[in-house]
Amino acid sequence: MNIVPRLIPFYQPDINTWSLEARLLRWLTFLWIALGLIILFSASYAVGIEDSGNGWYYFQRQFFWAVIGLILFKIIIQIPISYILKWSGWGYVACLFMIFLTVIGLGQNINGAQRWLSLGPIQIQPSELLKSFLILQGAIVFGGWKKLNWTVKGTWLGIFAFTLACILKQPNLSTTALCGMTLWLMALAGGVPYLQLMVTAMGGVLVAGLSVMVNPYQLRRITSFVDPWADARGDGYQLVQSLLAIGSGGEYGVGFGMSQQKLFYLPFQYTDFIFAVFAEEFGFIGCLLLILLLVSFTTISFLVAIRCHHPTKRLIAVGVMIILIGQSLINIGVNIGALPTTGLPFPFLSYGGSSVLSSLMLVALLIRVAIETNITEKTSV
Repeated sequence: MNIVPRLIPFYQPDINTWSLEARLLRWLTFLWIALGLIILFSASYAVGIEDSGNGWYYFQRQFFWAVIGLILFKIIIQIPISYILKWSGWGYVACLFMIFLTVIGLGQNINGAQRWLSLGPIQIQPSELLKSFLILQGAIVFGGWKKLNWTVKGTWLGIFAFTLACILKQPNLSTTALCGMTLWLMALAGGVPYLQLMVTAMGGVLVAGLSVMVNPYQLRRITSFVDPWADARGDGYQLVQSLLAIGSGGEYGVGFGMSQQKLFYLPFQYTDFIFAVFAEEFGFIGCLLLILLLVSFTTISFLVAIRCHHPTKRLIAVGVMIILIGQSLINIGVNIGALPTTGLPFPFLSYGGSSVLSSLMLVALLIRVAIETNITEKTSV
């Protein structure tokens, strides 16, 4: 059988056998990616000319990774979850090894953090690629928590803690916090006793506090977030420029491609602060529509989790929803000044090949859970 049609993202001959949730998630993902490419083109055009002499530079690279990600997305959708879980541990170990390489000094230093590995002309961010495997392993551990002995539990809890410590050492407090909260919420959904969850939460807060004390720049981000206008040209500069961009958008926005703040006023306008560019160009109405997309995705993901009665698969759905929607809301919160500045990208909107690949892998796992849940329900009838 010709394998080429099987790799075409938009070609899905058996889609009529899918559940409604799976089909809706698939099209919402395509819409999300398309929207992300559109706004990335606008946000990065001027920077592309400045950096490479090609305004399409960042768009072309993002488009390339989106195509690769969509092919991987379709492959994952066609693989049974049981088979994916069988090999997920090796993927986790591979990502953890790459993260460890960044910690021991083999990573590429960008803006004071060693979060990337360079493979020739390609840069990868292992902590982004880890997210899918973190959810898979978390689902295995917390989905079977009551059946596992303490040797297995303790081993994996130690591996999770070591992983978070390595990510924190890069340093990357925001991703550490996101991954830690995701595991904690998955454990809560998996029925881990409350006392154990409380002790873990207290430990996480203590570690976060120590990290802020050891890294002065993290403390400055918190203080500048409280009153960015007190140091509008210093630590509060990013947030002030973001607020100016969002405020300039008004009700309907200034128009696609017409943002002024992206013209070297707003830092990281095509990565961490791309939502501010979106808000300036599409206004309050555009932001409402984007939030509506996120609400729709959350609602359908929640329905998939509720309908799924397999504990491990249900936790996969929960974990994917937490990572994608939580990261999106955190990014929006940072841009509007509701949260301290972090380095978390907006899934599918922010520039970054690793982020695009990771996000598409996550959605593919969620859709696969929805497909298998539908098959199980039909078989049991």
